Amino acid sequence: MSMTLPEGVDSFLTSAGWSDAAIEPLPGDASFRRYFRLRKGEHTALLMDAPPPNEDPAPFLRAARWLDANGMRAPRILAEDAGRGWVLLEDFGTVRMRDYLDEWPDDELDVYRGAVDALVAIRSLPSGPFLDYSMSEYMREVRLFTEWYCPAQNLYADAASYTAAWETVLRDLLPRQRPGVTVLRDYHAENIMLLGALHKQGLLDFQDALVGHPAYDLVSLLQDARRDVSPELESEMIDRYLASTGDDRDTFLADYARLGAQRNAKIVGIFVRLWRRDGKPRYLDLIPRVWRQLERDLAHPALAPVATWFDTNIPQALRQAAGGEFVR
Repeated sequence: MSMTLPEGVDSFLTSAGWSDAAIEPLPGDASFRRYFRLRKGEHTALLMDAPPPNEDPAPFLRAARWLDANGMRAPRILAEDAGRGWVLLEDFGTVRMRDYLDEWPDDELDVYRGAVDALVAIRSLPSGPFLDYSMSEYMREVRLFTEWYCPAQNLYADAASYTAAWETVLRDLLPRQRPGVTVLRDYHAENIMLLGALHKQGLLDFQDALVGHPAYDLVSLLQDARRDVSPELESEMIDRYLASTGDDRDTFLADYARLGAQRNAKIVGIFVRLWRRDGKPRYLDLIPRVWRQLERDLAHPALAPVATWFDTNIPQALRQAAGGEFVR
């Protein structure tokens, strides 16, 4: 992806007071968004370029302002031109949770405690001005698996029974996400910045926020597609969360497995789509980790209908290879 500045952005930066800034492109993500770090003396800021029609910064702006107004650390908005996809943001620096733990693995427990405590804090808030995480959205997401992964593996999969199995598994969960909590939907170690203390999280990539089940973001954190989280750490952090919230343990763990399986099936489909549609094959290397997590979730009795579908439709050879063997 080109990292040259978008045409016309100079006037936007001038009006925001950043006309003389040095500009450094930053690595992109799986979206069409691009980011640039601006330096002006001792001050820095980030420029987000979210070009229409592929991107729309309005949901990001809405979520950032809601989080900031409710005491959570989203980057503050310094200037915006939403119609052209430009947002000037507070710069959270370079201490990303993932990178910090790569260098200081002995701090893992403290860092994850802080990340879990931030979810407890979000849960204590009234839900934000976002749409509900509906059954139709859950189903749209899980169908990414049969729409992208199965064709890439030359598999004929029974899509109708796949849909029916997921509807059976997720139907029981819906009453427990009302009135619901704000779900950031991509809460993991590459989207959390550490702001001067291991327990203070700077939040990123929350533009897809919905009102949903409290277990969802905990799954996102502890079943991370990009970083190994040991089963022991996952269990300890679930215990920490439940000690703060008072949820019934068995019910919560069943919903955690439901949402873990739903999320992991979706991610496998997305990573294949990034390869086949968007020309980003590097995401295929992450599938084995996601697949192993999916298998663990499918082992929970609450996932029995979906587990049966996988047993019937996905060959054991692929499952034993953690789903990651493709002809590229």
